[in-house]
Amino acid sequence: MNAQVISLEPKEVSISITDTDIGILYIIQDELLKESNIDFAGVIIKHPLTNEIWMKITSKTKPLGEMKKAADSAIKMAEEFKQLFNSKIKVN
Repeated sequence: MNAQVISLEPKEVSISITDTDIGILYIIQDELLKESNIDFAGVIIKHPLTNEIWMKITSKTKPLGEMKKAADSAIKMAEEFKQLFNSKIKVN
């Protein structure tokens, strides 16, 4: 996965992400939208042939800090899911 900041303003950031699955970014977007200080969090596929995804975040506070918190929350949720899955499913 590669990420590059396209534009950064005090309350808005646009990021270009390549070589990743959009599903991961949807999870981060969902975590962002749970926060009351997030005004907008959107994810789009720039073009299907370029494998480039854009994410835009608008917040009342620092958007990059909010994205980090959302990513940490998504990682924690994925770890909890993994533990639940491993405790319920036995693979031979």
